[in-house]
Amino acid sequence: MPAMDIEDFNYNLPKELIAQEPPPSREDSRMMVLVRETGEIRHDRFRCLPEYLVQGDALVINDSRVIPARLLGKDLRGRDVEVLLVAERDQGAWEALVRPSRRVDVGCEIIVSPGEMGVRVVERLEGSKRLVRIEPDGAILKLLERFGHVPLPPYIRRPDRPGDRDRYQTLFAREPGSVAAPTAGLHFGPDVLQVLETKGIEIIPVTLHVGPGTFRPIREKDPSMHTMDAEYYCLTATTAERLNRVRGKKGRIVAVGTTAARTLETAVDGVGAFRKSEGWTDLFIYPPYTFRGLDSLLTNFHLPKSTLLMLVAAFAGRELILDAYREAIREKYRFYSYGDVMLIR
Repeated sequence: MPAMDIEDFNYNLPKELIAQEPPPSREDSRMMVLVRETGEIRHDRFRCLPEYLVQGDALVINDSRVIPARLLGKDLRGRDVEVLLVAERDQGAWEALVRPSRRVDVGCEIIVSPGEMGVRVVERLEGSKRLVRIEPDGAILKLLERFGHVPLPPYIRRPDRPGDRDRYQTLFAREPGSVAAPTAGLHFGPDVLQVLETKGIEIIPVTLHVGPGTFRPIREKDPSMHTMDAEYYCLTATTAERLNRVRGKKGRIVAVGTTAARTLETAVDGVGAFRKSEGWTDLFIYPPYTFRGLDSLLTNFHLPKSTLLMLVAAFAGRELILDAYREAIREKYRFYSYGDVMLIR
């Protein structure tokens, strides 16, 4: 089998289609429906999602909560420094990305708010990564809520605003730990959730804390050589039981987003049964791949040459996905985190 080429997952996207703002309300997004078996493409609205589901189906959502992990401060010489907390390590130390990295070394002190919050670099890691400690220690999440900024993706070219604290967070968010939103879940609002409940559609939570690696570009010509950053996930015993019960009754499992899909695929066995599973996953899904944990996928439109696009291509087929993306561009769908959504059946 010939090696893959990353250019096989490329497409041209007009910059004006990259959504910079969320829609007026969560459920106002457009929804493309892609039927894998026939290649049919339909155009609909997200609020019509319940029409594509039946009693006994289950939506698997990621309940991770985005933390305001972006810290803006100054070093002791008054120069601007940006710190993005990535993951908490042992004894209150955090792995972080710093910018500009060339002048942020061990011992550097960064003042976020004078007398109230600071960051101290304790170890140099690879590239722009550093191990840091937040000062004062303890109640770090409360400090982040006061002084941190919403870590909007780099393609949203504006500063974060107070409204992003709500709109860059799903209604399912419970477990703090992500530095990027599981964006397929952003579309769900109370009206759709009420209809889903009335129809007997289960909402089943899993957890995957999204790290900055979700935006890390693939630099290898052969994308199979790419290494994913590991991310913490958890699928509880109760969740495994619920998913296996859905499967036993021939219901469909619909993954809400690529993070839910990766969690399901990490926690499913070779015959499609789910088990309690927790830890760190670096599962990289690309064509060809046999999915065992989901039947449908609800997902936003993803960046060219990204690991997320490759996962979607593995689920629906590369040519079909690229055809659907070309159709989305012709129809002026909104792309990426605050953009529209696709249901792949």
